[in-house]
Parts: sequence; C-alpha cells; structure tokens
Amino acid sequence: MKRIFIELSIENNIALLTINNSPLNILSHALLLELKVIIKKLKTDKRVRVIIITGKGKFFGAGADIKELSAIMTKREGERFAKEGQAILNLIESLGKPVIAAINGPCIGGSNELAMACHLRIASEEAWFSQPEITLGLIPGFGGTQRLPKLVGRARAMETILTGGKITAHDAFAIGLVNKVVKGERIIEEAKALAESIGNKGMRAVRAYFDAVNSGMDMSLKKGLDKEAKLFGMLCETEDKKEGISAFVEKRVPRFKDR
Repeated sequence: MKRIFIELSIENNIALLTINNSPLNILSHALLLELKVIIKKLKTDKRVRVIIITGKGKFFGAGADIKELSAIMTKREGERFAKEGQAILNLIESLGKPVIAAINGPCIGGSNELAMACHLRIASEEAWFSQPEITLGLIPGFGGTQRLPKLVGRARAMETILTGGKITAHDAFAIGLVNKVVKGERIIEEAKALAESIGNKGMRAVRAYFDAVNSGMDMSLKKGLDKEAKLFGMLCETEDKKEGISAFVEKRVPRFKDR
C-alpha cells in the first residue's frame, strides 16, 4: 500500500495540510511529489479559499532527505533536484490563494524554504529556524538564497545562510521572517482565525493582489505601478467592488460572490 505523507482536511473553505513523515517530517522526494499533486488540486477547488500547511508532532520539518542528498553525485543530478523542489514551492507562491504556514516546531533547511514560499507564517514559541546547508558543503537549493533576503534583508540572510545557525521564534518575528508567534497549543487555532479573516474577502481582489505582488517583484517600480493601476481598474468593474462599497455605506458585512 502506498504511504500517504500529507493529511488533508477541508472545513469552512479552509484546507489544512498536515505533513506526516514522522518523526522529523523530512521532505522526501515522494512527499514533495504528493504535495505538488495536492496543491494543484486545491488551486481549482472552489471549496477552498485559504490553505494552511503545518507539521505533525513536534517538527514542522527537518528539510530534505539526507539519504537522497547523499545519492546525488553529479552537477546535472544536483541541478535537477534543486529545480524540482523550486518548481513545487513556486506553485505555492503563485497559487492565487493565500497559503499560511503554521510552524509548530523546528523548521530547518528545505522546510524553512517551504515556509518562506507560503504567503504568511505563524510560529509557535517552540519553533526555531535554520538554513544549515552550508555545514554540508551546500547552499539552499529550493529558493532560500532568493526568498530569505527579500523577507529579512540581505545582511540577516547572509548571516543565517553563511553560519547555518539557529533563529528562535521571537527573533524570527523581530527580523520579519514570521508574522506572529503564539503558544504552541494555539498554533492551528490562530492559523484558522487568520485564514477566516482572509477567506471572507472577495477572491477576485485577493487574486489581483497576488498578481500585482508576484509580477512587481520582477519589474521596475514604474511597470509595477502600471500593473497595479490596471488591476485596480479591472476590479472597479466587478460586482464585488459594488458590494464592498454598498456594505461600507450601509455599515454591514459585505457578501462577496467573487464576481
């Protein structure tokens, strides 16, 4: 029987993905392929407005499988390994639906790169973070060299990657790596509360926001502003915009229909 590495539940328009590769929730090749299939399905699942990713047990994840890494012997194999991981995390970042990482424990290497590909991150007080690839004679290969500097700044990212050292949850919050730190027993509750506060918004506006941000990262400021203006104009013709304005004037909760 094929092993299932990711538990999936959907409730109140929120999909909860729980990585279950005990005890360390290592990101094996099989697990990453399973994650890819699930993310692709959730992209078009109209029941799902927000996604939460967390880990089973005490670890969010300990990164890539060392046995699989040790089997990589050539430049071509290494590049293929990195690009496959990058492609899966890029799917998450460009999904068009908000993805929240509920980081319940240690978040190491590739697992931290997974968390960084999510749009928002909540950490338990027990969580800690690291990119230890340098201690293996490597660098992060799933996007860490690119996403970490954008989140915490170049100097902090250099220190983290070049030392391979640990970052506590509270230090991660201080440098902008995570959005919030909560008590461990409240991690899923807090993530769901955040998901609900986002999920009741109009998804056309949410998708437009992601389009603006993801496109703007690779554009000049002028082109990014042009993109923003076009998306703003497009939203002005939607039913959701009319409903949002009406609800504001009438002092009631808007009922968005994503049209």
